[in-house]
Amino acid sequence: MNLLTIIGLGAGDLDQLSIGTYRKLKAAERVFVRTDQHPVINELRAEGLQIESFDAIYEKNDAFEQVYEEITERLVALAKEQPVMYAVPGHPLVAERTVQLLIEKEREGLVQLEIAGGNSFLDPIFGALRIDPIEGFQLLDGTDLKRDDVKMTQHVLIGQVYDAFVASEVKLSLMEKYAFDHPVTIVTAAGSSKEKLRTVPLFELDREASIDNLTTVYVPPVAERDGRLKEWSTFREIIAALRAPDGCPWDREQTHESLKRYLIEEAHELLEAIDQQDDEGIIEELGDVLLQVFLHAQIGEDDGFFAMEDVLQSIGEKMIRRHPHVFGDLGVDNSDEVLKNWQEIKQTEKPQVDSLLDGQTRHSSSLLTSFNYQKEAAKVGFDWPSIEGAFEKFEEEWQEFKDEVENGTKESQTDELGDVLFTLVNLSRFLKLSPEEAMAHANAKFKRRFSFVEQSVKEGKGEFSAYTLDELEDYWQQAKGREKK
Repeated sequence: MNLLTIIGLGAGDLDQLSIGTYRKLKAAERVFVRTDQHPVINELRAEGLQIESFDAIYEKNDAFEQVYEEITERLVALAKEQPVMYAVPGHPLVAERTVQLLIEKEREGLVQLEIAGGNSFLDPIFGALRIDPIEGFQLLDGTDLKRDDVKMTQHVLIGQVYDAFVASEVKLSLMEKYAFDHPVTIVTAAGSSKEKLRTVPLFELDREASIDNLTTVYVPPVAERDGRLKEWSTFREIIAALRAPDGCPWDREQTHESLKRYLIEEAHELLEAIDQQDDEGIIEELGDVLLQVFLHAQIGEDDGFFAMEDVLQSIGEKMIRRHPHVFGDLGVDNSDEVLKNWQEIKQTEKPQVDSLLDGQTRHSSSLLTSFNYQKEAAKVGFDWPSIEGAFEKFEEEWQEFKDEVENGTKESQTDELGDVLFTLVNLSRFLKLSPEEAMAHANAKFKRRFSFVEQSVKEGKGEFSAYTLDELEDYWQQAKGREKK
């Protein structure tokens, strides 16, 4: 097996090459380069080096990964016939995908590599921008940039920004977090005699005509908290500040128990915004629910029992474990199979209980508790075969309730009313409706209509006592009519 030597051409012109790198190149009979688009290439050719580039492979492929894979296959094949020297821009181990693919081939035993080094583009970039990397920096690939990759508190360097198309994709990803006019610096040919820096607002990034394969985009950190509110870590920082010794007295006093009612309230307000198809309202109410999650996580961290990372790990593991058809090799045909698998996996996770109903009580909602009880009982066949049986049971309980209203005690009436409500929950389960959501709808509807009645009274005689029940009912019917329009 012949040796495949990989050498870095540095980030600048011929004067920037080390003596050792220059001598290796001069000693080679033939040099393969990933691309001709580098300041050193023409100077080396002028000195008589035989250099063959893979630029033609770029032209015939639609995706960069296809280009890199084909270059890798070509180099491995060449190395079977003779020793090969392969030169890449910068340092071979910095932002060079073909070298990583070759390393994978080496691990498979298909090629023997020698990585001779070279100067990466990072040193001249740091020098050109006058930044210290110890403050924290990221090096990201512009051809595969994702919003969540970016940390707004760090210096961000984005390489592989070859052309306006890549620059446009980079801009769109960055604008999901940064302000549209956040300053970014376009660095070209750093460390060479043609080095050029241009600072533009983010929205103009893809309008620069001089973007090429020697371009790196620099995004400076956002120091002010208000400028990085779209980042998860900033919200966590805000919650920690609220709970800190010098934070908000109310927030510091809260416990898991004291916050319970707020979580329920915020969840219902979110449901209302969803029902109203109010996107802005959904954003606001989701934020309020998220606030509750972060507060509970911060309390857990303050008390030394758990942190947000534990919450994320727990739910992440659960989602992966319960979706083997997504994260594993299990096949499913429909959502019913998904739910069946979910329940089977869930059963293996939970400790054995004395009763199927253990763990199904929801103290914040009697309706939801009833729903859960009936759902668990139905799983083992304790259920009506069809909804008709549930309707008949409702009629039976309704009549018993009416009888108790006429002749029974408050205790018996309460008992029979509970049976009626229980059968209504059962009907909702058959119809795949949420009794909790239905009740929330009814409450919201009553509030909306009664508010109209109140307003009508204020604009009319001014006092409820001045109206008969029939007159008030007329206002109620008007409110219903307005909703149907």
